[in-house]
Amino acid sequence: MSTMSVESDVTSEAPAAAAPAPAAPAGNPALLGLATFLPGALSLALWLVGYLPAADLGGIAPAVLFSSGLFLLISCIWASRLGASAVAAIFGTFSAFWLSLGVLVAALTNGWLGLAEGNQALPTFLLSWLIVFVALTLATLRLPLVFTVGFVLVDITVALVLAFALTGTQLFATLAGVGAFAFCAVFAYIWFDGMGQELGGKAMAMGSPIQK
Repeated sequence: MSTMSVESDVTSEAPAAAAPAPAAPAGNPALLGLATFLPGALSLALWLVGYLPAADLGGIAPAVLFSSGLFLLISCIWASRLGASAVAAIFGTFSAFWLSLGVLVAALTNGWLGLAEGNQALPTFLLSWLIVFVALTLATLRLPLVFTVGFVLVDITVALVLAFALTGTQLFATLAGVGAFAFCAVFAYIWFDGMGQELGGKAMAMGSPIQK
C-alpha cells in the first residue's frame, strides 16, 4: 500500500514539475523613457523661444537633470535588462546628453568648474553632441520612419543651438526652439502609440524604414 501511495504521489507531481513557469511580463521601457524625455526638451524649447528669460537659463536644469537625464538612465537600465541593446543605447545616449547638459548649464550659471558664460565650453559641447546625434541618426535608419524624422529634427535643433551659441543671433535660438517643439511632437506621437498598444489599442502608422 505504501508503494502505491509513493507511485501515486510521483504521478500526481509529474505534470506540475513538467509545466513551465509563466514568463514574467517584459514591460516596455520606452513608455517611461519617452514620457520623461519630454519635460527637459520642452523646458529647453521654451527657453530658446524666449518664454523663459535668457538670464534664467539655470531654470531648466531640474527638468534636464532629474526628469530627462535620470529617468532616461533608468529606462536604459530597464531596456538593457530585457536584452534590448539598441533601445538601451538610444536611451543611454540621450540620458548622457541631458545629464551632461544639466551639469554644464549649472556650471555656467553658477561659475562652477572655472566656467563662465561666454566661453567656448557650450559650443564645444554642442559640436561634439551634434556629431554623436548625426551618427545615431545614420545608425538607426532601420527603425520606422517616424524615429528617423525625430532624430533628424534633433540634429537640426542642436545645429541651430550651436549656431546661436557661436553668433548670439536670436533668430537661431527661435528656430531651434521651433525644432525642439517639433521633435517633442514626434516623440510624443511615438509615446502615444506605445501607450495605446499597451492598453489594447491598435498600432499607429510609423512609416517604412529608410534602410531595409
